[in-house]
Amino acid sequence: MQKHLEIKKIVTKRKLTEKKADAAYWRTQPYAERLFALEEIRQEYHVWKYGTEPGFQRVYKIVKR
Repeated sequence: MQKHLEIKKIVTKRKLTEKKADAAYWRTQPYAERLFALEEIRQEYHVWKYGTEPGFQRVYKIVKR
């Protein structure tokens, strides 16, 4: 079961010469939100890279009686 947190849209205008403050933003977020965002990125990457979400491999062995 996955817990979905609300995603807030944040728009910031800045000049192209200014540095981005992404790292500073994420340092202000609670641990649970950072972990949730990381998990979403991981899942999106697997779908993009492999075309499916990762799962456990299943190995079946047929034994004759």
